[in-house]
Amino acid sequence: MITVSDKVLMKGNEAIAEAAIIAGCRHYFGYPITPQTEVAAYMAKRMPKIGGCFLQAESEIAAINMVYGVASTGKRVMTSSSSPGISLKGEGLSYLAGSDLPALVVNVQRGGPGLGGIQPSQSDYFQATRAGGHGDFKMIVLAPASVQEMAELTVKGFDLADKYRMTTMLLADGTMGQMMEPVALNELKVGAPVEKPWATTGTKLEREHNIVNSLFLDPAALEQTNFERFDRYKTIEENETMYEEYLMDDADIAIAAFGIAARVSKNAIDEARKDGIKVGMIRPITLWPFPVVPFRKAADQVKAMISVELSMGQMIEDVRLATECKVPVTLCNRVGGMIPSPEQVLESIRTAAAKIGGAN
Repeated sequence: MITVSDKVLMKGNEAIAEAAIIAGCRHYFGYPITPQTEVAAYMAKRMPKIGGCFLQAESEIAAINMVYGVASTGKRVMTSSSSPGISLKGEGLSYLAGSDLPALVVNVQRGGPGLGGIQPSQSDYFQATRAGGHGDFKMIVLAPASVQEMAELTVKGFDLADKYRMTTMLLADGTMGQMMEPVALNELKVGAPVEKPWATTGTKLEREHNIVNSLFLDPAALEQTNFERFDRYKTIEENETMYEEYLMDDADIAIAAFGIAARVSKNAIDEARKDGIKVGMIRPITLWPFPVVPFRKAADQVKAMISVELSMGQMIEDVRLATECKVPVTLCNRVGGMIPSPEQVLESIRTAAAKIGGAN
């Protein structure tokens, strides 16, 4: 048994599961799929020992609807899957959003489209940041770049979900889920409980009964609800954006990267600096809300940007939008389960530097 005072070597997937338990999650519903299966396996062992509920559903569709049911009671609940499994949960994600229910959904990404492969990818960026289901809605999307952050952002995800009554998605890639690093569980900070007067907890004849529903037959009422929901999203954009800057003070070139791509990019940046190339990095931690402000500021400073991704170029669109196309943004990528090497990123940096005359 792991206690909160231990610093232990854990897989990223295991760190997610233990952090969820520390955050107060006692209900997990999922279905096995590589490369996130360890999340479910860990929960299967731990939940019965702490009086929680683990249930392997008959499908991903069943799992997300079980999440909907528990979320309606105000309890902390989560599910996890990998890319095609998240696609199956899409309708349920829309129902959660339409009912304003808090939940944590974990996506440990694999290559696609279709069944693709079981190796790491970041090609679900659009799916996550553009809602992942039908209708007008958003999810808070958190992107860890270490196993410690896998744990920390799991706790943060539950807190944000409760605070804003919406789904938070932890978007990792297969590498982050499978790699092992020391984790300081005692550093995890769980926010104060949030009052949930809307929860379906039984009236005890003391109040009117609550109704959780995403169906609005009156179009005017649905319109007003959507307007109110997007006012809440604006508040999130103003107050909950997270990012990390690395060596940006004097940078002529900026790297944009998240997850494993950011870790690879740091190595390349350090090597480029040895060659006299002034390059830094902005790492989005919230993919939604996207950290527009630091990118917009960087666009007035740097002469070029490079988006490093494990996709065919998805985040690069948000980088270009944030910078209002003031500087050229190029793509350095690998797909299909391949990861850019530090050498590949370094070559992209050198190419950009040569174009702007940034190397000594």
